[in-house]
Amino acid sequence: MTVTEFSKREDGLAHNGAATVIYVCITCRQPDDPEGWPRPGAAFAEATLRAAADSGIDVRTLRCLANCKRGCSAAVRRADAWTYVFGHLDPATDAAALVEGAQLIARSADGLMPWRGRPEPLKRGLIARVPPIDFQEQSE
Repeated sequence: MTVTEFSKREDGLAHNGAATVIYVCITCRQPDDPEGWPRPGAAFAEATLRAAADSGIDVRTLRCLANCKRGCSAAVRRADAWTYVFGHLDPATDAAALVEGAQLIARSADGLMPWRGRPEPLKRGLIARVPPIDFQEQSE
């Protein structure tokens, strides 16, 4: 499925029943890139869709993650787990790393993406991690 076909879906979801989702910004571009299409973010979304095939990870596209100076950008989330936002992702090389990171979260018992074993693009490209909606800090 291409991003064009994917974007035409009402929900923007590659349905496979997975609880872990990768959100890929399709409008990402570098500041000196032309305004027109195709944008690097759209190419990254297509590469991520291909990399996620048969992986158990859902991929959704969206129009902006507000991380424009650090595109290409994506977020990985799982219910009851931390959400991770990544930037400076290369559409030509980093889609498989993003899927691998999503699989780490999918298997995580504590809802965190472990640093050890995390693909290098996700180590250097980490922008933020956001706690689950019901997160409460444990007192020491």
